[in-house]
Amino acid sequence: MLEEVERWLSTRSWSVTDRPLHQILAAKRSSGQTVSVVLPALNEEETVGDIVAVIRHDLMHQVPLVDEIVVVDSGSTDRTSEVAAAAGATVVHRDAILPRLPAVPGKGEVLWRSLLVTRGDIVCFIDADLKEFSSDFVSGIVGPLLTDPGVDLVKAMYDRPLGQAAGQGGRVTELMARPLLNMHWPQLAGFVQPLGGEYAARRSLLEQLPFPVGYGVELGMLIDALHLVGLDALAQVDVGVRRHRHQDGQALGRMSAAIYRTAQLRLARGHLIRPSLIQFERGEDGFEPRTYSVDTEERPPMVEIAEYASRKVA
Repeated sequence: MLEEVERWLSTRSWSVTDRPLHQILAAKRSSGQTVSVVLPALNEEETVGDIVAVIRHDLMHQVPLVDEIVVVDSGSTDRTSEVAAAAGATVVHRDAILPRLPAVPGKGEVLWRSLLVTRGDIVCFIDADLKEFSSDFVSGIVGPLLTDPGVDLVKAMYDRPLGQAAGQGGRVTELMARPLLNMHWPQLAGFVQPLGGEYAARRSLLEQLPFPVGYGVELGMLIDALHLVGLDALAQVDVGVRRHRHQDGQALGRMSAAIYRTAQLRLARGHLIRPSLIQFERGEDGFEPRTYSVDTEERPPMVEIAEYASRKVA
């Protein structure tokens, strides 16, 4: 292992228990910083309400750590919006944010647009499909940002069981993202969950980053943050166990293609010759090809968007 990574693991990898809640709250009061929690959501009516309710109860009512919870609905066809609103979140539809720029499908698109409808100095992203959710996910990753001014981005790390098998989740991480990072960005080899959807960052960093519109957003953000602020400004916190809905193998293949494309752009800043992926499904006449497009678009840093700049002035 690189000596720099070993040092980083000893100085920038923590447990949620390392920062008691009273210490985090004291740092928040003294700094005057505000915290926004964003849940990107697409057809998550079964889980989004419980996540919002836990955050509101533990981190807004019991202690004043979180200042706003915003659920950005990216086109749900179920009751995601209604359930989230009933639980106490502010719900905004993706298409209502920056309407002059037509939205494209993808998680990164939703995260990028969320910067326009949140106010927090620290923005905390939480996936909306988590089960048995604990507010430690939020306080754990927000804590270092409030207590250490040298930290700009914090990712959650955790065990990811697959069914009853411990540690077998995160298949795209192990098969695609981790090899890419170890080979091309070895400084980031210490991240346990580089693709995890639970992370927090200073707005001042997020607004300077380009956002891949799809599943490459987490990898792209980590790489770009490394180049912009350096390894010591990045950190990770152990929050226990993450349980969520798992994707099937073909969906993971499409995620992997998007992640590889994100890495490719950052390696060469070139373009894909063929930005598509062929997968196969068995039909009546044997295996039938299905072609899926790979996300090829990235949104520019939010500071380049006129509406965002004018909102900051106001």
